[in-house]
Amino acid sequence: MPEGDAVYRTAVRLRAALDGRVLTRSDFRVPKHATADLTGRTVIETVSRGKHLLTRVDGGLTVHTHLRMDGSWRVLPAGGRLPPGDVVRLVLGNAEQVAVGIRLGMVDLLPTAREDDVVGHLGPDLLGPDWDAALAAARLAAWAGTHDEGTIGEALLDQRNLAGIGTIYRAETLFLAGISPWRPVARVGDLEHLADLAHRLLMAGRRRAATVTTGDPRPGRGTWVYGRGGRPCRRCGTRVGVTHLGGAPATRSPERLVYWCPACQPR
Repeated sequence: MPEGDAVYRTAVRLRAALDGRVLTRSDFRVPKHATADLTGRTVIETVSRGKHLLTRVDGGLTVHTHLRMDGSWRVLPAGGRLPPGDVVRLVLGNAEQVAVGIRLGMVDLLPTAREDDVVGHLGPDLLGPDWDAALAAARLAAWAGTHDEGTIGEALLDQRNLAGIGTIYRAETLFLAGISPWRPVARVGDLEHLADLAHRLLMAGRRRAATVTTGDPRPGRGTWVYGRGGRPCRRCGTRVGVTHLGGAPATRSPERLVYWCPACQPR
C-alpha cells in the first residue's frame, strides 16, 4: 500500500493538473456516485491526509479517494486515451489535462464540511500541518492502554495513532531506533522521539521518487532492512528477518510484513 510520502507526491501531481481550473470532464465509475457530475466547477485544491486524498471543488464539495493496495492516479493531456485494460474508477479533467483514478480503493463525494466523516479518525498527519509528535506519542500510549501487551510494530500501523506510516517506514524507523517490532508499546522508552524519527524520514522521502532512508539512492541500497529479508544487515551483517506481524494466517497480507535485524533490534 502506498505510504504517506507517495500519497503526498500524488497530491502534488493532482494539484499541478487540476487546481484553479474548471472541470470539463467528470466521470464517477462507482455505483454510489454514478450520476454525480462536477463539470463546470472549479477545483480549489487537492491535499493528502495520511494515506487519503481530498480534492475540494467549489460549491462546498470534496472528492475523497484512497489508493489502498492497487490504486493510482495518472495525469494525461486533455484528449489523451485512457489506459486500456485498467479499471478506471474516476476521471476528472479540464481543458488542458485529465486525471485518471485507476483501481482506487475508495471513491466518495461528500460536503467539504463533513470531511471528518472519512478522515476525522486519523491521528496527526506525519506530512501535514497538524503534525504533533507529542500528540502522536500520547495516542500510542493510549493505544497501549487498550491493547494488552500490544506491540509497537502493530501500534505504528494504526492510522488512528499517527497517519501516513506503513510497512516500509515502520521497518526503517524501528531499525534506526534499535527497537524490536515485538516490543510492547508500554516498554518503548521515548515514544515522542520515535514519532519524530518517523516524521523526519517521511519528510525526507516526500520529494523522492523512491524510498531512501540510508542516504544512498542507488538501486537496491535505499533501505536498511525493508525488502531485505534473508540478506545481511547493512550495519552488523546478521541475516535480516521477515515475517508477518498481527492478524490471523488467513488474513496475512503484504502490508503486515515486518522486517527487522535480530541483532540490532533484539526482542
